[in-house]
Amino acid sequence: MIGFPLRLLAREIYDRVVAMKGVQNVALITGEERIEPPQARWYCCTVESMPIQKEFAFVAIDEAQLGADPERGHIFTDRILHARGREETMILGSESLRPIIRSLLPDAEIISRPRFSTLSYAGAKKLSRLPKRSAIVAFSIEQVYAVAETLRRMRGGAAVVMGALSPRTRNAQVAMFQSGEVDYLVATDAIGMGLNLDVAHVAFVSLSKFDGSRRRRLTVAEMAQIAGRAGRHQRDGSFGTLAGEGSEFTPEEVLAIEGHSFPRLDWLFWREAKPCFNDIATLIADLEKKPHRPGLLPAPKVIDLLVLKRLAELPDVKALIRHPVDVARLWEVACLPDFRQMGEEHHSRFVASLWQYLGQNERVIPQGVYAGELARLDNIQGDVDTLSARIAAVRTWTYTAHRSDWLTNPPAMAERARALEEKLSDALHDALRQRFVDKRTSMLLRKGAKDVGLLPVEIQADNRVLVDGEDIGTLQGFAFRVDPAAKAGDRKLLLAAAERHLAAILRQKAKDVHMAEDSEFSLAADGEGKPAIFWKGELLGALTKGRTLLQPAFTPVKAVSGLEGDALRDITTRAEGWIESQLGKAMGGIVGLLDLAQQADVDGNVRALAVRLADEGGIAGRHYLADAIAALPKEARGAARKGGIVFGALDIYHHSALKPAAAKWRAALFAARDSRAMPELPPESAVHLKAWNFANASEARNAGYRRIGDEYVRIDLAERVIKKAHEARGQGNLVSMDMAFATSLGISEAGLKALMRDAGFRPAEKAQEPQAEPEPASDAVADATQGVASDVAPASEPENVQPDAAGKQEAIAAEPTVAPAPEPQAVTLTHWRWVGLPKPRPPEQRQQRAKPQHQKTHAAGKPQAKPDRTLVAPKQNTQPSSLALQLAALKGLKL
Repeated sequence: MIGFPLRLLAREIYDRVVAMKGVQNVALITGEERIEPPQARWYCCTVESMPIQKEFAFVAIDEAQLGADPERGHIFTDRILHARGREETMILGSESLRPIIRSLLPDAEIISRPRFSTLSYAGAKKLSRLPKRSAIVAFSIEQVYAVAETLRRMRGGAAVVMGALSPRTRNAQVAMFQSGEVDYLVATDAIGMGLNLDVAHVAFVSLSKFDGSRRRRLTVAEMAQIAGRAGRHQRDGSFGTLAGEGSEFTPEEVLAIEGHSFPRLDWLFWREAKPCFNDIATLIADLEKKPHRPGLLPAPKVIDLLVLKRLAELPDVKALIRHPVDVARLWEVACLPDFRQMGEEHHSRFVASLWQYLGQNERVIPQGVYAGELARLDNIQGDVDTLSARIAAVRTWTYTAHRSDWLTNPPAMAERARALEEKLSDALHDALRQRFVDKRTSMLLRKGAKDVGLLPVEIQADNRVLVDGEDIGTLQGFAFRVDPAAKAGDRKLLLAAAERHLAAILRQKAKDVHMAEDSEFSLAADGEGKPAIFWKGELLGALTKGRTLLQPAFTPVKAVSGLEGDALRDITTRAEGWIESQLGKAMGGIVGLLDLAQQADVDGNVRALAVRLADEGGIAGRHYLADAIAALPKEARGAARKGGIVFGALDIYHHSALKPAAAKWRAALFAARDSRAMPELPPESAVHLKAWNFANASEARNAGYRRIGDEYVRIDLAERVIKKAHEARGQGNLVSMDMAFATSLGISEAGLKALMRDAGFRPAEKAQEPQAEPEPASDAVADATQGVASDVAPASEPENVQPDAAGKQEAIAAEPTVAPAPEPQAVTLTHWRWVGLPKPRPPEQRQQRAKPQHQKTHAAGKPQAKPDRTLVAPKQNTQPSSLALQLAALKGLKL
């Protein structure tokens, strides 16, 4: 058995031993992984996870000098003192361990193994001058990302290795470096702990790091540990710093590293490995006990002890402790590693939440809770930092799954957590590769194209790209398209040259977008029919689903999203600003509805109606809002109308929602929300459509039209026809309408019949005697006869109608002619009977309405006459409307 300092190193050696001995003979035990075949003979473990209670013929502890580490040193010290093989025990570490090992283990045999290769100081080098097969070491995530981004632009990319990476991600990144796909590796000091890489040179970005409590300079031993990754076995290596970062080795440090001469360790950290669990106070006292042997120092307060002390202060935690067994279990829970680096306070609260399950009842974490946490983390979307955080959280739950008494079914849960970690690790590797590796540039540079950037590049007026006078492709928007006719042998070199020069051009183009006028942008459908934003005809990105209908998201196209830093930000910011300003102009009425919904002095029912109408883009069928309208008091309708809401007999809409710009943006917003193509809209001047294919009634309503039979008429004009019918109706149930009025709007006889049917009218004979009028739907009738025409002017006067199938247009009125007037023709009147348009009501409301009427009738003994509703038969000669008279004059008719 060998105990390694890092999970990554344990996994690396495990894979190598498996290749030699077979998977059935090798075990891997770490905090987050446990692979232990029944007949395993070789064990690779992290130092913390070594099963020292088992008997092994051989036991080794690697990097034993970490016994001087303030956080983990006491674990290494305990293994040095107590982990023993039956036949042999080996402690591997720095020469600086010699005096303390001699003091603690006087009988130990100390053997020195000299380094076969030479490690030499190479000084400070610029990033652009670093040799291939270099590892650049940084001590913060920000530095790692910054260096990797620079290498991507200059050298085609770099692999990234950090301690927070899962083994799967780390192995995939290292494989890119080892295979030569990239020539540079950017890493934290995680590579210092024995990760075996093909590195020729190690460059330090900085020589100081934050150790958890303060920022300090690296010790000489730490510098040598990292620098020693350069050169392996009999291959020489070099180390140095990154020029321009302000860090330099002192001559003494260089001499010590090259000569492998380090200060000797005279002490190691120690903590009681077998504390007493009588009660929490005794446990804490044992963990803080001072060592009695020379060369050992008490371990500083590490996070598990700090967490235990905080838990001991919580009443809910102490209430579950009744026996020493509970104290021992609480200590196990407190030792849960802080994989997420949340800090003492937050980690303590998390551990306390687990203790509520592990300290009572069945003393296990419910499987539903465990599965729910994994399900919450099962998301591969996000950037590098987001995915890294999810993997760290999964490591926490993987650790719990390897505690055999913490779950009801640990193997199944461990497998589920392992599969999720692998899934997230693959996504993280793809994200790292996408962010920090440019495969094409990397490949070109590895082929020796050193002077390719010196070739002249020209962008012509027609966007053709010329490299050294040869046409290699076009720049379409922000995307470069290689000319397929370019010579195969020169294509890659010419492409690399174009990319180097186009970077500056694209950055300038992004600035032009940022400074462009609003008139240079447009909303239209892209190649797939989806709503998109264009700049001077060049596609920038698509409208996608946002937080609300009026807050869509802007998603740049691939060519734009591939830009870096300020260039991408300039385009995204400008496009989002233009979308916001255009929505304020075109959809101002709907924005006004939302403002109305926020006014505290407005009736709550009006505000509710405004919100629902805004959610529908400013237009909705009356039946859809029936409940909101029924709840609206009569006296509150004035405030609604003042806010721009028009109550029609069939549709409710905001008066500005029928404007062409509003219809276009509404179609785009609904298409973005539903992830579908934008529908084709009729011409802006069309008020009547004879041949048009709307997908459904909702699509027609969004465009501002109502279907009547096989035709479509604009909503406000349909409401005007209905209003005219109700005005002519008066107190009677028979209505006579001049057909010329409908004809002037382009409505056919069949279309008028369908519209009147929808509005509650049925065809009637002119001479038919009046009958008793049915109970009207008072709200709809009142709304139909109030405000449709007077509240707001129509979106556009009916000048032309939509072309028919033959492509011809119908005129409202023919031009006057000097020809002799034809024979007088009678005005064509149509007759209708109002049969009622029932208002939708819940059944209980209809019963309550009917009951008082029945009681009243029964008490009176006979029905009471209603003189105010006496029907009057229409006169034989109905006076034609003013519009009909005007049309007749134009046609030369005599009325």
